[in-house]
Amino acid sequence: MATSSFTATGMTCQHCVASVTKEVSELDHVTSVTVDLPTGKVTVESDAPIPADEVIAAIDKAGYSSEVSK
Repeated sequence: MATSSFTATGMTCQHCVASVTKEVSELDHVTSVTVDLPTGKVTVESDAPIPADEVIAAIDKAGYSSEVSK
């Protein structure tokens, strides 16, 4: 199992959280997505490594800016 963290900016409500969760969940191998609205932290668990650019593209598709969390 692999876990990676990202920061999404621009989210303001639970609808935003749902949009990000939906888009990231559709990626291959994703088993769990947790989005923390106050911090913008997006934690992705998967059964195989997922390239960061794919997760960032999914968050961007949901309408939010993102980057890999340090």
